[in-house]
Amino acid sequence: MSARPAAAAFDAETGVLLLDTPHTSYSAYVGRADDIPIHTYWGPPITAGDAAYLAASTAERLASEWVCFRSAANRHEEYPLDGGLQFGRAALSVEFPGAVRSIAWRLARHEITAGPGHQELALWYEAQELVVTLYYRVHDDSDVIDRWVVVRNDSAADTVDVHRLDSAAWVMPEQSRHRMTHLTGRWAAETQVRRTDLTDGHLVLESRRGITGHHANPWFAIDDGTATEESGRVYSGTLHWSGSWRLLAQRELDEPAQILFGWGHEGFGPRRLEPGEVLTTPVSSGLFTADGFGAMSHAWHEYALRHVLPNSGELRPVLFNSWEATGFDVDEQGQRALARKAAALGCELFVLDDGWFGRRSSDRAGLGDWWVNTDRFPGGLKPLIDEVHALGMGFGLWIEPEMVNPDSDLYRAHPEWTYHHAGREPHTMRNQLVLNLARPDVAEWVFGRLDALLSANDVRFVKWDMNRPFTDAGWPERPDRQGRLWLDHVTGVYGVIDALRRKHPGVAFEACSGGGGRVDFGIMARTDQFWTSDNTDALDRRHIQHGFSHLYPARTMSCWVTDLPTFINKRRVPLTYRFHVAMAGVLGVGGDLNAWTAEETEEARGLIARYKEIRPIVQHGRLHRLGEPGRSASAVQYVTPDRGESVVLVYQEAQQYDGDPAPIRLRGLDPEAGYRLDGGAVLSGALLMGHGITPRLTGDYASALIRLERVNRS
Repeated sequence: MSARPAAAAFDAETGVLLLDTPHTSYSAYVGRADDIPIHTYWGPPITAGDAAYLAASTAERLASEWVCFRSAANRHEEYPLDGGLQFGRAALSVEFPGAVRSIAWRLARHEITAGPGHQELALWYEAQELVVTLYYRVHDDSDVIDRWVVVRNDSAADTVDVHRLDSAAWVMPEQSRHRMTHLTGRWAAETQVRRTDLTDGHLVLESRRGITGHHANPWFAIDDGTATEESGRVYSGTLHWSGSWRLLAQRELDEPAQILFGWGHEGFGPRRLEPGEVLTTPVSSGLFTADGFGAMSHAWHEYALRHVLPNSGELRPVLFNSWEATGFDVDEQGQRALARKAAALGCELFVLDDGWFGRRSSDRAGLGDWWVNTDRFPGGLKPLIDEVHALGMGFGLWIEPEMVNPDSDLYRAHPEWTYHHAGREPHTMRNQLVLNLARPDVAEWVFGRLDALLSANDVRFVKWDMNRPFTDAGWPERPDRQGRLWLDHVTGVYGVIDALRRKHPGVAFEACSGGGGRVDFGIMARTDQFWTSDNTDALDRRHIQHGFSHLYPARTMSCWVTDLPTFINKRRVPLTYRFHVAMAGVLGVGGDLNAWTAEETEEARGLIARYKEIRPIVQHGRLHRLGEPGRSASAVQYVTPDRGESVVLVYQEAQQYDGDPAPIRLRGLDPEAGYRLDGGAVLSGALLMGHGITPRLTGDYASALIRLERVNRS
């Protein structure tokens, strides 16, 4: 199917809305009686006449239905309101003066604007003195549709309490089965793929921790139960937000399924909207694909690289991180010695982890005191940085700016800067408290300290960690902002990182939160890669990386090779297998190089050199999942946009009996071209995709790296 330019249209006379992306269409209409937009279609391209027909026929069907104890429009709404004849969970719930909770709105106007490569449609609604604007954005180069909502209080004197404000409601097609795929997990077991049928009622996925969360990720996919990696219609969506969030899927008998997606703030109090104040939700993006979960992931990856990730065209360097080698036992001479070993391996970035600042000799003290410990670094960081640069590497630092230890100069000076409730002792986790970055003065202080640190030192990489969720989330001095701090903390973090990137454009950032606790499109827009999980066991990482790949591109997935046995499960696997697993994303090394044998060092040097050869294909190629981890041999494959080169990483966790793995069918190649396998045999793309390759793997935790190059065939 040929691609079309993006287009957004709204017919004010008929109320029909039609969005066109390169390969899909999306339509709705505004109801005559209540101005509530009703969803009608999302799928392969349709015409304006089709959209008008769907609007008329849907309106006729809903008007003619005899209903009792429910509204015929329930679950069909583009954006369900609290009040009127709507009985499902609302996307928008506010409280007007006089404790009025019911919303009656009127469509005031619409606006279509065009920018480079995209179009936006805005529907402006008025509800008393509240203005609610529903935004839609489509892109020339993506089938992803962005949606968000802006609410403004136009009253001169009255406040409005916002109880619920979702970014979007996504209406699924009416079908007999709605199977939801989502990502769940916990610390050290993030992004596990789960599938469940939506039954009548509600299914809620959420984070109530102040961060995106290890236990669920803000993404979903819906199909009719028959979609596979290569076939089937899939509807999916995500939320560009790095704090608490909520996804609510609601369905009743004989009705469409509807997914409400937005901030997660039930039980935290209303968000008070002062006169003249504006609330803008995070973006929620949706996607329809007709060719299975693989095509879905390709579209998400391309959207992320084109429209979310900064500097996405850059190649991420191979890094070494000092944490597992030294822990808190950090000093200049020890770090210099590690830097020399890392450079000899072929690493391109040296990252000094925890222990370089304040009185930080354990996790009990020093967080918040972002000054260099001169007992450990007598001349500051500059001598170490100079040595790292002389070795041909960039220099990076670990920081945790949102946290403070009670045993720190910062806390002793400003205990009121932490989340707490008056008269109660705050609960610590990991011996630390959370700084209230909803306070502008705290956010300004954090920016000032980090700006000074980056200005005084030639730092090229910052690992921004956040190692505990919110508790005691109070702000005694500002009870009027109590309900807002869950939002304002995140926007405070965004503001600090955005300002640092503007002032220090050469510094890359890695998002980390006890591993994969802050992985989402919101923080992706401000960072260069994710720390995927604290769990670096290669087998566990296969499952974590498999789930991660459903939404997030390999270019953002930081993967380390660490020592044995791993601290998570004490498993021992070969060094080659560990490297091949880590090569599936952005390769890093986190082991104690002082303890590596000469044989391990030499093997690692060769594998790092091999990764650098394939890195452009892995970080910028199209990823194909060839099977699932743990089911005989499986693989991940990467193909360049021109289909000229491909890399296949094959894994076998356990060998059964004495047989070879079954052939693995490749994808994404040119069927009429020939491909040379690792400089040897030339096979047709048709054979490689139709029959596959049979890797020669022997034993447990066996792996192979295969590179294919297209050649001219005689």
